[in-house]
Amino acid sequence: MILVYRYRVKSFSGLLNQQSCAVNYVWNYCNETQKHALKWNKRWPSGFDLNVLTTGCAKELGLHSGTVNAVCEQYVKSRGQHRRPYLRYRGKKSLAWVPLKGRDLKRDGKAFRYGGNTFRVFHSRALPEGKIRDGTNFSRDRRGHWFLNIAVKLPDTPTRALQRSVGIDLGLEEFAALSTGEKIENPHNYRSLEKRLGQAQRACKKRLAAGIYANITNSRRDFLHKLSHRIVREFDYIAVGNVNAAGLARTKMAKSVLDASWSSFRSMLAYKAVKHGAQYEEVDERFSSQVCSSCGSLPDSRPSGKTDLGIRQWICSDCGCVHDRDVNSARNILARSGHRTPVEGITGLRAA
Repeated sequence: MILVYRYRVKSFSGLLNQQSCAVNYVWNYCNETQKHALKWNKRWPSGFDLNVLTTGCAKELGLHSGTVNAVCEQYVKSRGQHRRPYLRYRGKKSLAWVPLKGRDLKRDGKAFRYGGNTFRVFHSRALPEGKIRDGTNFSRDRRGHWFLNIAVKLPDTPTRALQRSVGIDLGLEEFAALSTGEKIENPHNYRSLEKRLGQAQRACKKRLAAGIYANITNSRRDFLHKLSHRIVREFDYIAVGNVNAAGLARTKMAKSVLDASWSSFRSMLAYKAVKHGAQYEEVDERFSSQVCSSCGSLPDSRPSGKTDLGIRQWICSDCGCVHDRDVNSARNILARSGHRTPVEGITGLRAA
């Protein structure tokens, strides 16, 4: 498997700023070439074609030849991913980015050699032994800090034996409910600093606003990393509801949905499960909160529709079990995956 390790760069920030401008120039040239092909009904240029057209420009632009090739190849890849005939131009408002070939980056103790320069980084964690792959790059955040993102190929981890399984129902009031009955509180990282961020933006204090936004982003990422790591360590099989985050982000709940960052959490669970030998699956969650996890029926007493969203507990009219809405949904998600175990398959409480 391939993992990306991120390190903040200490040195050569000025050089990277210059190179990022040159990278934007190469990207925009690729975009112009694509538009020319569209105008004259020519064959769309491939990554190889763009590499041929940009041959010899690296020295003049102050770039490594591998960086120029990586930009051309990434342009073609992004064009296919976005399914667009051409892409946006890169300018001053674009986050700076300098891609490179994995073979061109060399380890030098706790530093890295690239293009004849030694880049010192904050060595927050050890880089494992493994081949550095293409996709490695330098990137700059909105506060002007540069980071080195290293893609490393690691050996596959053998799959663990299935002993403990868990179903996860994602939400907004509580971030997640587990089939074990545990509920994980939503930290509401954006909502807690929304007022300060708005004041800074209205006062046109761009540096302060960027710092507050970075604080929100880092807090959210820290929470998601710690939670996903704990779940992958504790459970051998993980089933998560396939809630449509992109669709809900176009509704009135957009701020809360984007603040929860469900898609990032599921992505973290997916790759960490592979890294630690666990299994991960996304399960259809339709009607998961309405079906009784004890008897499997769709009772008349179930909460349904938008008007019943406020009902957090309900009693099954068929078997008399008392259900917490979110935990019941998590248990149904686990049951639909086909990996329910006796430990997690706890029946609901009987109504008095």
